Amino acid sequence: QVQVVESGGGLVQPGGSLRLSCAASGSIFSIYTMGWYRQAPGKQRELVAAITSGGDTNYAGSVKGRFTTSRDNAKKTVSLQMNSLQPEDTAVYYCHASVKSTMGVRYVEVWGQGTLVTVSS
Repeated sequence: QVQVVESGGGLVQPGGSLRLSCAASGSIFSIYTMGWYRQAPGKQRELVAAITSGGDTNYAGSVKGRFTTSRDNAKKTVSLQMNSLQPEDTAVYYCHASVKSTMGVRYVEVWGQGTLVTVSS
């Protein structure tokens, strides 16, 4: 069973920083894209950042220049460094991965359970 688990959420003041981490586990052959989504109260889940196995990244316009995502292909982990956090960044952050298992023939989408980030003074 392939799964991803995220961690690192918490409470931070506006202007502060936080780093989220996510680890994939199970019988994994390859991971194409790993990324981060978030869902704020009363809003739809949205893409925050994504990174391919080759290192190509994509960021939401609202976080570009403040957030940075990186990954370690050998360890099957991805991180999200969040700087200059604002109250509008408050949300549950979810790790996501497009994964091919060792017995699979195609990629499947795997989601973590989420970690809460609260930005408040």
